[in-house]
Amino acid sequence: KLLKDSVQRCVDARKVDLHHLSRDIWSQPELSGKETCAHDRLVRFFSQEQSWTVERHYRLPTAFRASWSPVGGPQVLNVAFLCEYDALPGIGHACGHNLIAEVGAAAALGLKAALEQTEHAFPVKITVLGTPAEETVGGKVDLIKAGAFADIDLVFMAHPAQKDAALQPTLAVLDLSVKYHGKACHASAYPWNGVNALDAAVLAYNNISVLRQQIRPDWRIQGIIKHGGEKTNIIPAYSELCYCVRTTWVKELPELRAKAEACFRAAAEATGCQVEISYPGNVYYDILPNPTLEALYRNNGTALGIQFPEQPDFCIGLAGSTDFGNVSYIIPGIHPFFYIGTDAFNHTEEYTKAAGGVPGAEKAQSFTLRTAKALAMTAVDVVCNPDLLMQVREDFRLAKLKMEGTGDAS
Repeated sequence: KLLKDSVQRCVDARKVDLHHLSRDIWSQPELSGKETCAHDRLVRFFSQEQSWTVERHYRLPTAFRASWSPVGGPQVLNVAFLCEYDALPGIGHACGHNLIAEVGAAAALGLKAALEQTEHAFPVKITVLGTPAEETVGGKVDLIKAGAFADIDLVFMAHPAQKDAALQPTLAVLDLSVKYHGKACHASAYPWNGVNALDAAVLAYNNISVLRQQIRPDWRIQGIIKHGGEKTNIIPAYSELCYCVRTTWVKELPELRAKAEACFRAAAEATGCQVEISYPGNVYYDILPNPTLEALYRNNGTALGIQFPEQPDFCIGLAGSTDFGNVSYIIPGIHPFFYIGTDAFNHTEEYTKAAGGVPGAEKAQSFTLRTAKALAMTAVDVVCNPDLLMQVREDFRLAKLKMEGTGDAS
């Protein structure tokens, strides 16, 4: 209890600094991979903190890493808190990633303060990892490939939403780029000499729309026609669509991808176009559950006044996707969602205002810092109790076996 009290006192004492950090990121929204100001602001924040080692441009241009460990002590358990800070085009921080960065920073400071208050030297290292480009290509996946998570043992982050939930199911997702190549011709004088790439795009769009009624209710396919021609009196020689397919678990993605590809290829066959299908970005995995971490987080959150619905009105069919899912497949972790004082939905202008605009920011702050405390207190539980750590790792092992469909997960 004394360590958890230290967490709360630290976060409360730093609330002004943390609010300024979040507000500065919110005020300069930057798109995925271009989060230069957010990167520099977070690097400056931790560089000014005592005893933190900070690495700029860590493995990616706008990623960073800040680390702390007790002086002279062995480093056995590396506990990481993740920050996101990319914004959305046109509507800024409508997913509240400035608040994710604040939660990660606050939770790390809180855990450090708690460990500094105890006479027992826990063999712990705290890492804050800045993970850019969640909204597009999946910066965490690129960081995994670059070895940024290789020495991390536990990982924590939290995401703004409409409700508090220790676990909110997310969907695996794959992006597809579909390009049709036809033949231009005068659309009125010699239309029979053309091959209409826009017709292929429209057929593909309709094919997918028909497919939707035949797929599982918790799967999703979304898409847009990105390019459809240049001029009304020219038969379009080129068209382009962007699609994504989402499934409950990553192991189901190949099945839905094959169905979608059949729709795209059928449109090419029907119109005489050539089709080119590619897969930009990284595959996002679903998040593996960890019942032990989730129970600890609920207990700590409840003690702080967080109200968790017994049956959250979330369901898999209403879920989004995150590259944290990929992290959850290699390291035990938790990714709760938290209320920020608004019923507005993510990816709306109203949510942007709630995440950082006055008076929304003031309201969101108390919920954000409360979440940071709950995360840090959950880390305290695991750090201080080897049996809990063992159970967290066992939960992780069993979840992987179940999702990958190998071994005995009973």
